[in-house]
Amino acid sequence: MKKPVQYGGQALIEGVMMRGSKEMSIALRLPSGEIEVTKEKLSSWPQKKFFKLPVIRGFVALIDSLITGMKAMMFSANRAIGEEEGEELSFWETFLTVAVALFAGIVLFVGVPTLSADMLREHVSGTVLQNLLEGLIRLALLVAYILLISRLKDIQRVFQYHGAEHKTIFLYEAGEELTVENARKHSTLHPRCGTSFLLIVVVVSIIIFAFLGLEPLWWRIVSRIVLMPVVAGVSYEILKFTGRHADSFGVRILITPGLLLQKLTTREPEDDQVEVAIAALKGVIETGQTLN
Repeated sequence: MKKPVQYGGQALIEGVMMRGSKEMSIALRLPSGEIEVTKEKLSSWPQKKFFKLPVIRGFVALIDSLITGMKAMMFSANRAIGEEEGEELSFWETFLTVAVALFAGIVLFVGVPTLSADMLREHVSGTVLQNLLEGLIRLALLVAYILLISRLKDIQRVFQYHGAEHKTIFLYEAGEELTVENARKHSTLHPRCGTSFLLIVVVVSIIIFAFLGLEPLWWRIVSRIVLMPVVAGVSYEILKFTGRHADSFGVRILITPGLLLQKLTTREPEDDQVEVAIAALKGVIETGQTLN
């Protein structure tokens, strides 16, 4: 029996990207008011057998999502300002964009927390407490970053589209007809959201890094970077597990912090934004899947 496809997506500038196992669909609200839907095949390299192994698939999915997401965001930005064609990034432009984003992320969420915790070692000592402090600093930086960008008007609309994406996924998973009216009653908070993934990463990093020493400082920083694929892979498996068992009482308790964090990255969408998200999902639903 063929396993049902788990659809996921990403909020864009005046639009939503939805992705299945083989294709992605980008639906955008153009300046003219019409909805434009563009479909594109996904890269095949993440589907290689080796890259589908547990833990490994998590890091692969993260890299693939970064690449696909940035291309989709660039496309939506150009269409939002009325460009006739979305800008197509070359391989090296995509590589450079992802590399810069990863470097910035490493500096902000690895370098700064690690150095800050080390500077406070006189007050907070011991491997476990140091890692706990480092994780709390990392979480505080994440929340502060989200709060800072959420003050931007354009980002607020992106967060509304994020809520529309979640409502639409819930709508599909409930087996209901894909209409704006049906979507209204669903939550903007979804257990498989990338925001929840980031919180899981923070918690998993605290646990894994607790087994490592604190000396010397260069080793402490390098070990965090080297083990990023492991942290991402384990976090992905946890996210998948909690997503599959979200109805369990115990799992509901575990995912509550992630859902609360999503309140910072989602907003209640307007009906026309939900309409865009539904158009994106309809564009990517595969043959043989239920489409009401």
